[in-house]
Amino acid sequence: MLPYPQIDPVAIALGPVKVHWYGLAYLAGLAFAWWLAVRRSQVPGAAVKREQVDDLIFFGALGVVLGGRIGYALFYGGDKLAEDPSWLLRVWQGGMSFHGGMLGVMLAMYLFARRRQIGVGALLDFVAPLVPIGLAFGRLGNFIGQELWGRPTDAPWAMVFPADPLQLARHPSQLYQFALEGLLLGIILIWFSSRPRPTWAVSGVFSLGYGIMRFVVEFFREPDQHIGFEALGWLTRGQMLCLPMIALGIFLLVYAYRGVGNSGVPQPRRAGSAKQ
Repeated sequence: MLPYPQIDPVAIALGPVKVHWYGLAYLAGLAFAWWLAVRRSQVPGAAVKREQVDDLIFFGALGVVLGGRIGYALFYGGDKLAEDPSWLLRVWQGGMSFHGGMLGVMLAMYLFARRRQIGVGALLDFVAPLVPIGLAFGRLGNFIGQELWGRPTDAPWAMVFPADPLQLARHPSQLYQFALEGLLLGIILIWFSSRPRPTWAVSGVFSLGYGIMRFVVEFFREPDQHIGFEALGWLTRGQMLCLPMIALGIFLLVYAYRGVGNSGVPQPRRAGSAKQ
């Protein structure tokens, strides 16, 4: 068993003002997304120009925060929201949902695309590789904050989280998500998007990749205490929300590559070719 590193969740304390590592993780994710967006905007033919990057990150940040909070309230905190609607505004009490944040970002990007007259598919393909590193920082914030820990295990790398009232040796599932949804998915997307791809293909890889990785990690992550297992006695709420992402990813990849060439430009049919 590995000892849990004793890290104070509060990174900076100035009198009554406390800055938590989780908040700094969000800022670090946005900063890296801005840096990578600037680099990607300099590639010939990029969907976003350099002078548009600052506004893009602003729209994305709004989508993450608003969508993440509203999504958590709807997906995981419906009872609390029904009892006390003002709980939605008490963000300092915690509660953010990736799936809600993703929907928020998609809506924000749609509005940004309409405002800047950019194709929605091309814009989402530009944005997709910016997301995983933010997820990686966020999962490190979860680990330091001792939240979203894993299920009990006797694995040699198990940890006892000091905040766990049961004091059980558990999977450090936050680090699994850091490695898979953050680092691995980020590497895959940066590599995949480094060459011309059909519109929607990069978005499809993101949706499929995240859905599969999160679905797998959920087998090691402790289900939300107030929800538990939701279907078949073993499916969690997170896994249920990943199924549409997997289906969407497959659909987008099929849509992108059927009748579309590798350059993203529709290819004309050959004369006399059979209609598919």
